[in-house]
Amino acid sequence: GSPTMASDDERPQRVRKRHAWMTDYEVTRIHQSEDPLIHFALFSDCDPTTFEEAIKESKWQKAMVEEIATIERNNTWELINLPKGHKTIGVKWVYKTKLKENGDVDKYKARLVAKGYKQEFGVDYKEVFAPVARHDTVRLVIALATQHSWPIFQLDVKLAFLHGDLEEQVFIEQPPGYINFGNEHKVYRLKMALYGLKQASKAWYSRLEAYFLKEGFQKCPYEHTLFIKISNGGKILIVCVYVDDLFFTGSDAAMFEKFKKSMMIEFDMTDLGMLHYFLGIEVMQSAAGTFISQKKYVLEILDRFQMKNGNSVSTPTEVGLKLVRDPEGRKIDNTLYKQIVGSLMYLTATRPDITHLVSLI
Repeated sequence: GSPTMASDDERPQRVRKRHAWMTDYEVTRIHQSEDPLIHFALFSDCDPTTFEEAIKESKWQKAMVEEIATIERNNTWELINLPKGHKTIGVKWVYKTKLKENGDVDKYKARLVAKGYKQEFGVDYKEVFAPVARHDTVRLVIALATQHSWPIFQLDVKLAFLHGDLEEQVFIEQPPGYINFGNEHKVYRLKMALYGLKQASKAWYSRLEAYFLKEGFQKCPYEHTLFIKISNGGKILIVCVYVDDLFFTGSDAAMFEKFKKSMMIEFDMTDLGMLHYFLGIEVMQSAAGTFISQKKYVLEILDRFQMKNGNSVSTPTEVGLKLVRDPEGRKIDNTLYKQIVGSLMYLTATRPDITHLVSLI
């Protein structure tokens, strides 16, 4: 007779053993005794998530008008009929309230984002990788500037990704709320990159890198977002880039002004003056030196994880502390635990004194 397949119940079941390094802790989902509402309390006062919500408020209407105006001023797209054999990529609005380092509202930002997850490799994108500055590099440049009493300045690129040149043909749908009357069937062909495209960051970095090399900068071989320019007289200009934010320092004020003017001609820039806030790090420059902190970030995570009313201590942990599994203890939410650890890891950028404790947890 024909051979029969053994059912799943009849097959020998492989015994899976837990790794030894996984036996000293246990994490689970929200415990039954907890009220799930407390985990959603963080979202009670947040930015709109849909166009229908945002269009009801004038501040978001204004933000969307500004975004479309910038896109068109930058000659990012052209309205055409979709060529045969091509697909369109959808777009959506993303809304974000930008805050100052003291927590006050800076501006309301609406960004038109392409649904890059619908792109196909080799069809409408190829390379996607783009380097960003590391916290170690940021601290090193700030320390170097402080050591030589150099001022540090900051520039912000408006809609940085819209400056990246596209090598592939990409077609997108017309954005919600801004359908061209009489041309509803047409689509936009992108000339420049748009936020959300898989290759957007790569296209922007390539454009920025080409500009710096053309202007006589040298790229650091070990940190590709660090650019250095040395004049004939030995004067130096150092630029550190993180996507659309950059700060620069050096020994010559004339080089600063020339660099700023050149950048503003090449790109749509905002001169933020002296560096005071970068990647969540607050920077205070004074005659006594440069001080960095993450006060705003600390207050945010204390509030987020309901520790705002906790007592302060002079040392991060007890001497000789060892964490062991407590089988009788209350089970915890693994996602919440990972969020706490991740937040503390980011805090070590300015708080090296807690690095050992963070490594323990």
